[in-house]
Amino acid sequence: MSPVLIHARKKPPGEWTDTRLVKECLAGNEDAWSALIDKYKALIFSIPIKYQMPPQEAADIFQAVCMELLASLSNLREPKALPAWLMQVTHHRCARWKHRQQRTISSDSETGIPEAEIPAMAESLIRQTQEEQILREAISNLAPQCQKLVAALFFETPARPYAEIAAELGLAVGSIGFTRQKCIDRLRKSLQKKGFE
Repeated sequence: MSPVLIHARKKPPGEWTDTRLVKECLAGNEDAWSALIDKYKALIFSIPIKYQMPPQEAADIFQAVCMELLASLSNLREPKALPAWLMQVTHHRCARWKHRQQRTISSDSETGIPEAEIPAMAESLIRQTQEEQILREAISNLAPQCQKLVAALFFETPARPYAEIAAELGLAVGSIGFTRQKCIDRLRKSLQKKGFE
């Protein structure tokens, strides 16, 4: 078999499993590290956003979580547990930030007011974050045209006219609805395989 054909069949790092990404990261592959961060950056950022953190603080949390991941990656026993680990680490960092903010506010206000306790991460927040990550992964597994169409129709604010989206994707305006339905059906099947109804 020619080297050109062998090379064409290799998956890029962005399509690797977490197990392979972690293994390659530990071997010093910078492309794997970039792909790993790219895969989970939305998951990590989603948690500070839920805590209503200012953008700069959310960026600091993101950097801190990435540094902790780099330092702890060799201790990760099960790469499939990486999303849960990232959520837990990010939650703890956000909770500490919120606790510091509340201490600053309470020290500036009247004395004798008890500090509010930071509740443990709500089960619904964990479930919501996991579901969002599963949806992001399912969308990333769609064909590129479907990914762009789903993003344009469901995630852009403000919504753009169909004519503009159709021109960008090289589709006829009248075929947007049909193409959208095919993409949603593929997405639904992918989510059903992951246990979502």
